[in-house]
Amino acid sequence: MFNKILVAYDGSPHSDRALDMAMALTKYTQGALILVYAHDKIPSYLGDPNFQQAVNRAVIAGREMLEAAAERTHAAGVQVTTNVLEGPAAEAILRVAEAEHCDLIVMGSRGMGQLKGLLLGSVSERVLQHAAIPVMIVR
Repeated sequence: MFNKILVAYDGSPHSDRALDMAMALTKYTQGALILVYAHDKIPSYLGDPNFQQAVNRAVIAGREMLEAAAERTHAAGVQVTTNVLEGPAAEAILRVAEAEHCDLIVMGSRGMGQLKGLLLGSVSERVLQHAAIPVMIVR
């Protein structure tokens, strides 16, 4: 059924609920979780050393966030791996899901205003539109 579940995690309450749901599914199927956090691309025009410092800060923040989430999954007896990636979140989620041969993507929904959602679209909408596997959106 769902042997590998990817969870898009950003530390928000919605992503916490998505993680809880994915952990419950994983315990039921005895599968594994992959936690993914994608930070925005750092503009190269910052120049060194500013560019490298900004990248380091983003990676460290992502790792700390995922480590805290991974501790929760380990405490629940669920096997987990983590990935901190750079780039647009939807593309990063889809890349990892394909590369890791995931069976399901679980992610939180966010309450975007209608105008902002219409102009930009949300990460969850992009993933839903382009994913080749099932996607579960948790509120």
